[in-house]
Order: sequence, then C-alpha cells, then structure tokens
Amino acid sequence: MASVNELGRSTSPYLRQHAENPVAWREWSDKAFQEARERDVPVFLSVGYSACHWCHVMAHESFEDEATAAYLNEHFVSIKVDREERPDVDAIYMAATVAMIGQGGWPMSVFLTPDAEPFFCGTYFPNDPRGGMASFRQVLESLADAWQTKRDQIDGIGRRVVKQLGAQQQPVPGEFDTAKAAQLLRTDFDPVDAGFGRAPKFPPSMVLDFLLRHHRRTGSADALAMVAQTCDRMARGGMYDQLAGGFARYSVDGQWVVPHFEKMLYDNALLLDVYTQWWTVGGDPLARRVAEETAEFLLTELRTPDGGFASALDADTEGEEGKYYVWTPAQLRDELGDDAGWVIDVCDVTGTFEHGSSVLQLRADPDDPERWQRIRATLRHARSHRTYPGRDDKVVAAWNGLAITALTRAGIVLDKPEYVEAAEHAARLVRNVHLDHDTGRLHRTSRDGVRGTAHGVLEDYTAYAQGCLTLLGATGNIEWFETAERLLDRTLEQFVADGSYFDTAADAEELVWRPQDPTDNASPSGVSLAAEAFTTLASLTGSVRYETAAQQALQASATIADRAPRFAGRALAVAETIAAGPLEIAIAGDSPELRRTALTEAPWGTAIVAGGPGLAVPLMAGRDLVDGRAAAYVCQKFTCRLPIVLPEDLRRELKPQA
Repeated sequence: MASVNELGRSTSPYLRQHAENPVAWREWSDKAFQEARERDVPVFLSVGYSACHWCHVMAHESFEDEATAAYLNEHFVSIKVDREERPDVDAIYMAATVAMIGQGGWPMSVFLTPDAEPFFCGTYFPNDPRGGMASFRQVLESLADAWQTKRDQIDGIGRRVVKQLGAQQQPVPGEFDTAKAAQLLRTDFDPVDAGFGRAPKFPPSMVLDFLLRHHRRTGSADALAMVAQTCDRMARGGMYDQLAGGFARYSVDGQWVVPHFEKMLYDNALLLDVYTQWWTVGGDPLARRVAEETAEFLLTELRTPDGGFASALDADTEGEEGKYYVWTPAQLRDELGDDAGWVIDVCDVTGTFEHGSSVLQLRADPDDPERWQRIRATLRHARSHRTYPGRDDKVVAAWNGLAITALTRAGIVLDKPEYVEAAEHAARLVRNVHLDHDTGRLHRTSRDGVRGTAHGVLEDYTAYAQGCLTLLGATGNIEWFETAERLLDRTLEQFVADGSYFDTAADAEELVWRPQDPTDNASPSGVSLAAEAFTTLASLTGSVRYETAAQQALQASATIADRAPRFAGRALAVAETIAAGPLEIAIAGDSPELRRTALTEAPWGTAIVAGGPGLAVPLMAGRDLVDGRAAAYVCQKFTCRLPIVLPEDLRRELKPQA
C-alpha cells in the first residue's frame, strides 16, 4: 500500500496546498488508476480549487486528520484534482454528481471504479454526522464495505452512469431569437434589486453584454435599463471592493450586500468588459470609474511577475471568510477619528456580519468626493497591514484571454495605454510558455513561467485567440493575427467532429466520455467563445470556412438560449452581432484617434484591424492612406464605404440609425 503524498511536485497551487496532508494523494493520471487496479480498491476523487471556502473546511476537518487519512490510504487510491487546471475532468464528474444527487458544488467528492466510472457522488462531507448528513468517515466505511460485498452492483452503477450521461450530452441545434431572449430575461429580472433570479446572485456579465449589444442594434430602452440597474447595484453593493476595486464571486443575498469573498480572474475580466461597454453606450461616470478601478485591480492584485494574470484570490484569511475586507465601527473610529461617523453613514456600516463587522457599500456617490478619496487611501493603507488573502497564481490560458480582450478594449476606449501594454505582456507569456510551437498544442496553465502538464481545452484556444485578434486592432502587430489563425485552425482540426464541437482535443487524454457543454455559466463556454473568435476571424479574412465554423459553434447553444437565456449570454451576444451583420473596420496608418473612435463607437463584436497599408491581413488589402493621412474603412462582408480621415466623421458613420 502506497502512503506517500505526491502533490509536492505539482504546478497547481491548490494541489500544493494539500502536499502536507497525511492522505496519500495522487494527481490525475493513468498511473493512479493502475494502482487502484493492482490493489483492487476504489478511487476517491476530490475536486476543488484554491479559493473554495468549503474545500478548505473539508481539508482541515478530514484530509488533515491522521485517522481519516489512514483509512483512506488503506481502502482507496485518493486523487486530488484542481478543477481550474482540469475542467474536462471536473465537467464529467460534476455531470455525474448532479445526475446522482440532484445538485453539485465544490468540494466535489466522487468514488470511482479503477476504470474511472463513478458509482457514488457527493460534495462536502462533515467530519462528524450533523444536519442529517453522514460523516465522511461513515461514507468511507460504507463504501469500503460495499466494494467487498456488493461489487457487481457497484460495477453496474458505474457502467450505466457512463453510458447514460455520455449519450445525453450532445447539444441539440436550433435557431436564435434574440428578441425572445431579451423578453424572457425581462421576466426573470428583479425590478427592485436588479440582477436575474433569486439569491444567491451571480454577476450576469455575459447576459449584460448581450443586452448592451441588443440595445445597440434595436434601440431597446428596456434592455439598457436592465443593464444600468444591475451594473449600478453591483458596483454600489458589498460584492464590489469599494477601496481597491474588483468584484467578489457572487452575492449570498438578493440585494448585493453579502459577498462570497473569493475574487476570480474570469469574473473581473468579463465585468471590466461590461462596464467599459456600458460607458461607451451611455457615458455614465460610474461605468468609467468602475472600469478603471477593475482594470487597476487586475494590474495591481492579479498580475504575476512574469506578466500573466493569476487565477484567484481566496475568500478566507486566518481561517475566516472575508476578514481582510470587513470593518467594525470601532475599527473605523480607530483609523479615521472624526471622519468615522461620516464613513459609517456613507458606507452603510451596520455591523451585520460576524463580530459586528460590515462590508463597505456606496449606495450613492459621496457629497464630498475629495474627502472620500482621502479616506479610501487611509483605509487601503490600514488594510495593507492585515493578512492578505491567499492568491492562486497559476496562469490559465482561457482566463488570460478574457483579460487580454477586456484590457485591450478598455485601454483604447479609456485612453489608458498601460492597459494595452499589460494585455500584450500577458499575450506574450501565453504564446511563449503555453504554446508548444512544434506541435501547435496550447497548454492550459503555467506557474512562475513553467508550463503545466494539462492540455488546453476548447475555451483556452478560443478565448486566447479572441484576445490576440483584439490586440491586432489596437497594435497592428501581425504576430497576433498569425497566432490566432494558427490556433483556430488547430481548433477545427482537433475539437470538431461531424460539425459538432467538443471541449477536449482529439489527441488529448481519453476520458470515460468526451465532454461538450455549451452552457455559458460562470465563464463563457468553449463553443460560445469559438463562435465569437471564428466570427471575428471570418470578418478579417472573408473566409467562408471560418464563417461556417462560427455558425456551427453558435448552433450548439440555440436550444439553451431559447429556453434559459441566462445560461447562453455569450452565445446570444455573438448571435446579436451576427444579426446586425458583423461590421469590419480597417484603419490604414497610425491614428490613435481613429482607433479610439472605432472601438468606442462601433458595437462590441466589430472586427477591427489597424496598421500600415501593407499589413498582411486580408481586410487591409487595398486600404490605403488618403492624401498621406490615416483613413478608416467601414465595411460589411468586405464591401467598404468611402474612407474616413476625421474621427468626428467616423463617429457619425458608426452612430446607430434611428
């Protein structure tokens, strides 16, 4: 019986957190399953991520307990998986968990046969029985006994689960009706507190993106109102860090007051893009402020020394969720003196959390902005002496792709060249470290400039490719076009079979079934991102092959968009762009003003390329300077209008028609 924990060699910070556990953890590998076959024991698969509060709780209660670990080591082979590093493994066994118990979550606790077939699923198990829940030790003992006495039943359950779920997963194609989707979202909208559905409320970034594009095309005041109310409430509530920017994962309540404090890169990248777009549509000062603060959060708190962006900040510090972010009235008085009463009132400090603490909210703009900025700086400094939340500093290709896109757009639109520079640094890191230039394969993660072992999934290829294409429009650097085209060509070769997209590559590790999930959930699905990237590439090249690839990708989400548009936000945004007839803008010559006008005034989803007249991008062919001056060509399907040299004329050209 092996007893050595093997996680100390992992590049995943989450796995390394468990390297000192007495559990003989293995990473996901053929070797681990071979060990289970040789010992004739089941596999215990534990899936989580570094910012997960209940993952830490279960680790402390059970995985650090010597007696529990000894029992696990004797009767099971234990595998620990970082869901952010292996979303393919997570997707498969989360589907099994939801099918078996009706709900899912993390930590995810799944018991498998040595053939990787799931026969018992759960999430968090306590160390002692409580609330009708069996203890983790009771579960282990029951399953170890069943493995010995009811083996035929266990094997049968595993085979049936794999067969049924593998057969059910293929998406059903359909048609998009974006007007109907907007109507359905209206019925699900909370007219009092904004957002969609009931508590807990997650930031609906992709839905807001769709509604902004829908408003841009149709003039729908209703769509814009839903965006404005939701963006306002999120930014003024407790889910947003009023001192340093950045959004927490979600609000536990329906009023955006009580956050779940973990901060994810993908959330903040998507929300940066939404607030930037909202500012271009309506010019709301709150939109610009939050966009700038969120970008600064990315650059200050998530940027890694090698130029990428870290995955997440933990919810917990010193064993307590949110301790870094909350304040008691007494703490504010100690730090602020006579200003404390004003802040307690302005920031709605009511002492509703543990120990009489509160998050800071900002339900209205302060009547003395200079005073507020001075106090913000004081409280940031005071907070810097607290224990900082743990940071998962692995770089995920897909989420960095989202950040590259958002920072590039914000940098041009808000005239912040440092954002574009940061986006280019991240793009170079992914290209130089994650991309194997010999095979063309993209790897999902890196840490400290060292490539991880996990192969990239569909979202990695497509989100990063879209980031490169966005950089092309801001920098005119042909290498970003070439990188994106190469990755998207490989996407067609490796992720598409019989016109259907899969989340894993054809040459990736074979799992019990090949996942394909079109749902836009916490982050955009790989297939929705493929629809977006191929739409952009088709607009830049005029390629029917890429246009067809975009249409095939979009079809995978049509049924979800028709029935539950909250879970097809990115797909609907792309469908809205296609319904409008994708715009193409070629800017010949160096004109920051024309670039800024194009990105600010054109609808999101417009393909933009800017550079010298000889730039080797098909959309730039024949696009010349006008009397030696930079010129913008506004096109659809490669049919271009007369060139424009003045930003104000380009602004008029791009203004929505009444």
